[in-house]
Amino acid sequence: MKKQVQKFGRSLSAMVMPNISIFIAWGLITALFIPTGWLPNETLNQIVGPMQRFLLPILIAYSGGKMVYDHRGGIIGTAFAIGIIAGTETSMFIGAMIAGPLGGWLMKKTDQLLDGKIPNGFEMLVNNFSAGILGAILACLGCAFIQPLCTGLTQILLVGVNWLVEHGLLPLTSLLVEPAKVLFLNNAINHGIFTPLGMDQVKEFGQSIFFMIEANPGPGLGLLMAYYFFTKGDAKDNSVSAMIIEFFGGIHEIYFPYVLMNPITLIGLILGGMTGVMVNVFFESGLVSSASPGSIIAILGMCAKGSYLGVILSIAAATAVSFIVNGFLLKTFGKQGNLDQAKDQIAAEKKSAKGIKSSAAAILPKYKIAFCCDAGMGSSAMGAATLAKKLKEQGAEILIPHYAINEVPLDTDIIVTHESLVDRAKSRVPSARIYPISNFLGSKEYDAIVNDLLYPANNDKEETNQSAADSTTSQKISLDKIAFCCDAGMGSSAMGAASLSKKLKAAGINISVPHYALNEVPQDTQVIITHESLVQRAKDRAPMAHIYPIQNFLGSSEYDEIVKDLKTRI
Repeated sequence: MKKQVQKFGRSLSAMVMPNISIFIAWGLITALFIPTGWLPNETLNQIVGPMQRFLLPILIAYSGGKMVYDHRGGIIGTAFAIGIIAGTETSMFIGAMIAGPLGGWLMKKTDQLLDGKIPNGFEMLVNNFSAGILGAILACLGCAFIQPLCTGLTQILLVGVNWLVEHGLLPLTSLLVEPAKVLFLNNAINHGIFTPLGMDQVKEFGQSIFFMIEANPGPGLGLLMAYYFFTKGDAKDNSVSAMIIEFFGGIHEIYFPYVLMNPITLIGLILGGMTGVMVNVFFESGLVSSASPGSIIAILGMCAKGSYLGVILSIAAATAVSFIVNGFLLKTFGKQGNLDQAKDQIAAEKKSAKGIKSSAAAILPKYKIAFCCDAGMGSSAMGAATLAKKLKEQGAEILIPHYAINEVPLDTDIIVTHESLVDRAKSRVPSARIYPISNFLGSKEYDAIVNDLLYPANNDKEETNQSAADSTTSQKISLDKIAFCCDAGMGSSAMGAASLSKKLKAAGINISVPHYALNEVPQDTQVIITHESLVQRAKDRAPMAHIYPIQNFLGSSEYDEIVKDLKTRI
């Protein structure tokens, strides 16, 4: 159940997170130029409505469609969404979140239905018209049928929210929000649920309290302060830097391991969150747009003109309550967890391996390393920088990129990620070596990773075995990773892929060859067929692929030679 909820939450946040910068742009324009803003301007205020009604939902729909079926799914998702948007004056964020993935999925199924049934030379025509016809149908269906359903759902949610507000029960949302955040559903809650509700409130009132419910850094700050004053060891030592990162950097994930060490501290987080909400309700304060990340800097930047006092007091009150309650809980029930000082002295081992240091550091850059978290932003950026710094101190100066876990390159050799994300990392890149960590600030954990990367006990033996394996398998090719590509990925490659697929089937190899634009070929592709003028670009895109260059996309004899060679390699 937990995994299903997390998967659903990731889908919601994955549609909003890539577009957060535009939400911020919209929030700044709103804060400045609406009639109650800092610099009221009748002309510039006209930007607010179209961005909210059209631009933001369309971006969400495109992201959702692309998530399912790349660019082709994205454009059909937006066509579906515009039909929903056009039928109402309400901001259709919920409709866009439905239309994007559903439109992408329908486009994918349509292409699968047509696969292998298109005559040679008609691929580009059929692909364009199938997408165009589907987009037109979905736009009409969205306007006529989906829009009323989404409008009704939005109204039900708003009625429920208004009921909570009128009865003073809005603080009870913290009973769900704080535990869900620790399950890494914070982005899903903030951007998948509160952002759509908040945008509707901004349209009506110029601000919304919903943008502060999850983003309030006070409960987490109070918890970290309690660890600093009432515990010892690594939990205490790391808490100061964690406070800075959580409060000013806005990376709330930094305090999640502290909760998992002592789950009873959830009580303090919930009471702190409820206090913050109550203060904002009392002062009728809120933000004009989503504060992402949940930093005090981002919050003050998105704060409505008349809400600074209430927002600041809500953070202070949430911090105080969380600190007091969690301090009592840690003193009474707290126990030492996995942040205690490690007994093994890794530094001493490194000194004894001084002679190996330079050669090991020289070997490391041949690996492709990635640091990833759920959103690919705060936590992974911080972790990647920390790990790169520790590697540099050992003589291995290598840049470690950070990604959202569903965007990690498929040819990655080594992945470092939170222990709760290991299964997803394995699903994304089954061949990668994965290093799980329990704390993004866990200095000892990074030391252990560095030690294992630079000084593996059987390094020479592993390399020898790998070389032997390479020599026996270099001639083998898996046709599960085959691609036909041209510059645009449409007419020429579609026609060539269809011709090659037919010849492979005639030779007893029953596979369908996909076609791509060259810059969209999956990087783990093992076989690429492309025009001879594009060979170098294909090598740059997929360095491990075996490439078959052709001179003529209609060259039947060239395809015969490719099929003949492939049969000897599979």
